[in-house]
Amino acid sequence: QVLLKESGGGLVQPGGSLRLACTFSGSDFTTAVMAWYRQPPGKQREWVASVFTGGRADHADSVKGRFTGSRDNAKNTMYLQMENLQPEDTAVYYCEADNGIKRWSGRGSQVTVSP
Repeated sequence: QVLLKESGGGLVQPGGSLRLACTFSGSDFTTAVMAWYRQPPGKQREWVASVFTGGRADHADSVKGRFTGSRDNAKNTMYLQMENLQPEDTAVYYCEADNGIKRWSGRGSQVTVSP
């Protein structure tokens, strides 16, 4: 059973930074494609970034240049470094893991960007 736990969310002012972490347990982290999604208030969940097994990351256009996804296989952890946060980034951020057979999601971490 794969368990994912997000951490690092909180309240930040516009222009500020946060780093989210997602810890992975219960299976082989090195073979899982990891991803970040977010769900803004009243809206559908949207893809933010994917971090592939070799470390390459893709990002949604809305966060490109401000957010950076990464992973540390030695720590079974994926990260999302978020810079220049804006109110429209306010959302619950979820991490997901996909090993090609099953997909798992964490419970989410709230990020609120407000003056």
